[in-house]
Amino acid sequence: MKTVNSENDVLPTSIAHEAYGPNALDLSVVMPCLNESLTVSTCIKKAQATIERLGIRGEVIVADNGSTDGSQSLAAQLGARVVPIETRGYGSALRGGIAAARGKFIVMGDADDSYDFNQLGDFLAKLNEGYDLVIGNRFRGGILPGAMSPLHRFLGNPVLSWLGRLFFESPVRDFHCGMRGFRKDAIEGLQLRALGMEFASEMIVKATLFHLAVTEIPTVLSPDGRDRPPHLRTWRDGWRHLRFLLLYSPRWLFLYPGIALFILGIAISLWLIPGPQKIGRVTFDIHTLLFGAMVILIGFQSINFAAFSKVFAITEGLLPSDPRLDRLFKYITLEVGLALGALLVFAGMGTWIFGLEYWHGRNFGALDPERTLRIVIPGLVSLTMGVQIILSSFLMSVLGMHRQ
Repeated sequence: MKTVNSENDVLPTSIAHEAYGPNALDLSVVMPCLNESLTVSTCIKKAQATIERLGIRGEVIVADNGSTDGSQSLAAQLGARVVPIETRGYGSALRGGIAAARGKFIVMGDADDSYDFNQLGDFLAKLNEGYDLVIGNRFRGGILPGAMSPLHRFLGNPVLSWLGRLFFESPVRDFHCGMRGFRKDAIEGLQLRALGMEFASEMIVKATLFHLAVTEIPTVLSPDGRDRPPHLRTWRDGWRHLRFLLLYSPRWLFLYPGIALFILGIAISLWLIPGPQKIGRVTFDIHTLLFGAMVILIGFQSINFAAFSKVFAITEGLLPSDPRLDRLFKYITLEVGLALGALLVFAGMGTWIFGLEYWHGRNFGALDPERTLRIVIPGLVSLTMGVQIILSSFLMSVLGMHRQ
């Protein structure tokens, strides 16, 4: 059987007779809804008309998040399946709607009439090609006047989408488009957890990390039909998206800043341990050396946090396993960490013993702090790092017990 999409193009492969059980459907259209009585009927009618035109078995699900304006009744009267979702939040509503869906494929879109459900066939065509996740791209399809604020259009969406591509090497250029299609089993396998607006980012990030086939198609964004402000809160939800991107990328949150600080601290220390240094009229001495020691310890701790968070995220299924990390753990064991930590502790203690001998040579009298601190500070850094490595090695072993 061949079906026709909204542009009268023949879909390459029929999805109408896939074997997914007698009650299975080809497509579920999921609409999160919270007080959308002015537009939900229009969205449902467009989706139903497109499903009928495509000649496929489909349903429309309205995942209602506690509407008080009668949206549920309007949806039910038109034959949509209303799924009440008690826990508030965009992600919560979508998770509930996806769980209730009976279709092999799902296309989600807001119930505010800002997305065109006549485009369902375009999403299905890409899904039939073998893609697991198809994201609408509003910047390619067109943003009609008044559909998106300048702050979101020129700053929020481009910056957050760029960070998503940088952190996770994702091909997606519009991380926050609310219309997207996907295979239900593929997305459920990701075990998405976000309850708020950051659900949109979580879906793309985890799909990329777990190597699902992801692509984009142009999508037009129209002004919504609401008579009230949108649920989206610019700064609150923007921060939640940014926070999510950082928490899911231990490399950019902890590792890269930690390495940079560690190298900076080492460079400062090596420069100043021999003696004061001048740049122009400015003299750098033991106070800057102390700052360098602090930077080394902060950087080293940040690197530790990167390792902890990576192992924890993998153990909890938040991130996929990392073959490079597995290879590394074959060589860096608890015993290796304890030996290295002990070596640094003894090195630090040896430096302090040398300092005591220096003091003894002056009959335990007054000392020149500029010379003494050049002995004490490296010993302090070495001993502190040694203790950190010992404690971190035990903690890493605890985190890795499930993996082992």
